[in-house]
This record gives sequence, structure tokens and C-alpha cells, in this order.
Amino acid sequence: MSDKVHVIQETEPGSIAEELGLEPGDAILEINGQPIEDVFDYRLMCQEEYLELLVRGADGDEAIFEVEKDDDEDLGIVFENGLMDDYRSCSNHCMFCFIDQMPPGMRETLYFKDDDSRLSFLQGNYVTLTNMSQEDIDRVIKYHLSPINVSFQAMNPKLRCKMLHNRFAGDALKKVDQLYEAGITMNGQIVLCKGVNDGEELEYSLQEMAKYAPVLQSVSVVPVGLTKFRDGLYPLESFTKEDAKAVLEQIHRWQKIMYEKHGIHFIHASDEWYILAGEKLPEEGRYDGYLQLENGVGMLRLLDTEVREAVANRDGDDRSYHVTVATGRLAAPYIEKCMETIREKYPKITFEVIAIKNNFFGEKITVSGLITGQDLTEQLSDRKLGDRLLIPCNMLRSGENVFLDDITVTELSEKLGREIIVVDPAGADLVSAVLDSTENKKQIRRQMYEQTGSGNSGQA
Repeated sequence: MSDKVHVIQETEPGSIAEELGLEPGDAILEINGQPIEDVFDYRLMCQEEYLELLVRGADGDEAIFEVEKDDDEDLGIVFENGLMDDYRSCSNHCMFCFIDQMPPGMRETLYFKDDDSRLSFLQGNYVTLTNMSQEDIDRVIKYHLSPINVSFQAMNPKLRCKMLHNRFAGDALKKVDQLYEAGITMNGQIVLCKGVNDGEELEYSLQEMAKYAPVLQSVSVVPVGLTKFRDGLYPLESFTKEDAKAVLEQIHRWQKIMYEKHGIHFIHASDEWYILAGEKLPEEGRYDGYLQLENGVGMLRLLDTEVREAVANRDGDDRSYHVTVATGRLAAPYIEKCMETIREKYPKITFEVIAIKNNFFGEKITVSGLITGQDLTEQLSDRKLGDRLLIPCNMLRSGENVFLDDITVTELSEKLGREIIVVDPAGADLVSAVLDSTENKKQIRRQMYEQTGSGNSGQA
């Protein structure tokens, strides 16, 4: 028997686990006589139609539960540790890493760098492959686990070693060959750093990555985000408007090439590039089904589409009140357009969209996902906030009602003297937050991925 104990946090209502009488605090020790190493073992074992669960109750007594089910039917167990194993920390020291740009004195968990391939499948995290052993690769191939999201940064092995500050980072690219040959679907990411992996190096990277298409089904290019806390770190510069135009020209040229060859656009620029360049966002068809949404690719286009669809399904009326929306500087102009769309059917609703300046991390950070409670407090305290105050859910930590600086939504609400409505990412949720009752609204928490650039950590 393995010494690993997998403690149940909760059982889902109406699930097999609930019917068995499993409770929080109970622990799953074995399935069909086999120990469970991690969540992948658990999921694969649970594909069997007949299961014998060895369970240790909170009182220490052990019992076997027999389960007959469909092969695709879930047990409905939520474990205290989502991975059912220790999280693997990152061995790299990337020159663009957001966590290295955090101020001191924040919660300890915010400084943990993960590079765990299992989180790629479970949560969509991007991994560098440097922490994946050959055994890990073999298991991915054996069970055909996909998609796996790869943080490439550069296809030049020497440059990749430099960017990740890891002498094995170049060799790790060989694992991509194994995944490709096994037909494991992949998505890729490049955090673009001015004067480092842009220009000719980006051209080379795109040329090499294109060879993996369509198994590598998409690649996003996001600009590095730079906070004001970069003392002692690699000297990186912000991109200019002219830089952004050049990057977009390069990406659009490769989109044409890849679409003619594979029927996919393949390489995608995050929304930030278009905003910085002063260019219009691409039409919806260019995003290939929004495969790179979590990297800020097409987020604003999708929001506009969803808001229009949600408003079209409503009749409109003459209700009258004032709505305030606090968001990042990046998204603010697009949120204003969305609010105007709502007002077409509800002309007596007035609104103000407040673009919050990021004093905490620095003015170069313009996404809403990195806005803190203290910046909201300082910039909203003296404003007339009207009847409803809306903030996007990505301002909050994953699974918590807390901003990055440990201020809670409740504390902010008390300071401002206003109820705060936390808006989920979909356009329909924004429309609902403006128009519908505010009671019992669910909240989806954004996740901050270490491998993305800080300008793109969290949604726009």
C-alpha cells in the first residue's frame, strides 16, 4: 500500500460518492487494490466500470466500497489536494517571470512558482517541459493525455537557455518532438521580450514551430509585462507602438501561410498588441475557436460578441439607474462600447467606466487581473459610484474573495459604502450584472499563471 492518503474535501450533490455516504475527512487509499499516486492515476482508474474503493474514515476505520457505474461516469469526489500529490516547483529563473517582479511582504503562496505538467491538463497552465522527466513524457504518450500547453519562448536552444536561465532548457525542446510524433495535441506560448526573442528570433521560432502544425494547434504571442519591482533583474524594455505594428505584421504574414497550408491561423497575437498598435481587433473567424483565450487572445472580441448576443435576446425597457464599472486601462474602452450596446435597449441607464491606474505594480501594468484592493480604494473613494459597482472576477485570487494585496471584497465594499458585484468573464454575465437582480450571483475566480507575461497574467 502507498503511504499517500487522499483526503476528501467534499462530495458533489447527487453523485456516486454521496450515495456511498462518503464524507469530508474520509480518505481514499486504493482503487481495485492499487495505490493512487496522483490525479492522473485516479482518473484513469475511475474509467473502469467496476471499482473497489478502500476508504479510511475520519475515525480511522477502513472499509471497502463496491461501485458499478458507466465507464465515463465520475465519482463526484473533490479532494483537498487537487493534484493528489505535491506540486512541482519551477526550476527556471525566467527573465520575464512575473513572480520575480512581485514586491516583498505579500502572502507566501504568491511567490510559489509552478511548472507542473499535470496542471497543464487540469487548469490550462503553460509548462516549459524542463521539469518533465522521460517518465512523465512516457506517461503522457501512453495515456494520450492532451492537450498539453507548452511555454516555448524561443526555438533557438541557446536563446531559450538564456531566457529561462536554465542550461537544460534547450534540450527540453526535444520532448516536443516526442509529443508531436505521438500525436499529442499541443498549444504554445511565446512571451515576447524586446531585443531578445523578437524580430529575427521570432521569425525563426515561428518557422520551426510551424513544422509541428497541426498537432501544435495554436501559438500565442504576448508582450512581456514589466512591473516597477525589477531591481537586479534582466534589463527589459517596454514595446512601442511601432514595435507592436511590426509584430502584428509578422504574425499576420504567418497566419496567411499557415491558413493556406493547414486551414488554421496557428499563430495569434494577444489583444494587447492591437491596442498598443492602434489597430482594430481581428474578426471572430481569425481566432480558430478562441484556443488561446486564457492568454488574452480574442478576449475583447469575444466579450463584444457575447454582449451583443445577450442584449439581442432582451426586450429593453425604461428602467433608470447608474452603473459604475471599475476595470483595467487595457479593457476600459471596450467595456465602454459594451455598456453603450446595453444602453441601446435601456436608454435611461447611465454608466461610467473607470480605468484604474495600477500604482501598486506600476503604470505599465494595464490588465484588470493585477489590480489591487488598495488601488481600487484610493481611486474610487471620492467618486459618485451610483447604484451598482461592478468589478471583473479576475481581480480576485483563484478560489478566494480576496485581491492580490489581501484586501477582501467585503472590506472594499465597507470602505466604499457600496455593494460590489463581481462579474464573471462571459459577456452575458456582464449584461446580467447590469440588468438583473444581484442576489446569489456565482463567481468564477481567475488563475494567474506564472509562465505568462505579467501584462497578461489574468484577463484583460
